[in-house]
Amino acid sequence: MKNIFKALRPVIVSFLLLTIICGIIYPGIVTGFAQLFFPNQSNGSIITIELKDGSKKDIGSELIAQEFTKPVYMIGRPSGTTNLSPVSEKLQKLIEERTKWWQTFDPENKKDIPMDLVTGSGSGVDPNVSPEAAAYQISRIARERQISEDSVKAIIEKYTTGRLLGIWGEPSVNVLKVNLALDGLL
Repeated sequence: MKNIFKALRPVIVSFLLLTIICGIIYPGIVTGFAQLFFPNQSNGSIITIELKDGSKKDIGSELIAQEFTKPVYMIGRPSGTTNLSPVSEKLQKLIEERTKWWQTFDPENKKDIPMDLVTGSGSGVDPNVSPEAAAYQISRIARERQISEDSVKAIIEKYTTGRLLGIWGEPSVNVLKVNLALDGLL
């Protein structure tokens, strides 16, 4: 029995030590650093609006997509992951179905549908669309809201971000922020 405990002692001590270091100390340091230097991002980048009575209401995260389906709103990427091969028959069928949906949803729009409106992102929760996908929807949103296309364009431009440091990534438009601005909440 003593030999078993003697043999297991290094394993148990290592387990407890690594649990304390990796499960308590390291996460505590990373969380503290994030709260200190990136408080908005580390708390989920929550968009909060002030209501007429002065209270505040959390609307959603600017980092996680929310589904909008009414014609008065900008529509984001399809939800659900699509880690399918670009030559996959299943992906081609999904694209055809989504293309038909867009044609039915906005029959007056005869422009080519941008690819990001008919393909999901790898995560399935991409909160942004390309500037081309946003521009594709301008006339419908303006028509449905009975406002000028220039007003819709101005809102879209306000919530369009460019490449990181002018080099990395692609320009994108935050769908939630655009829709909140269209509703006059931002």
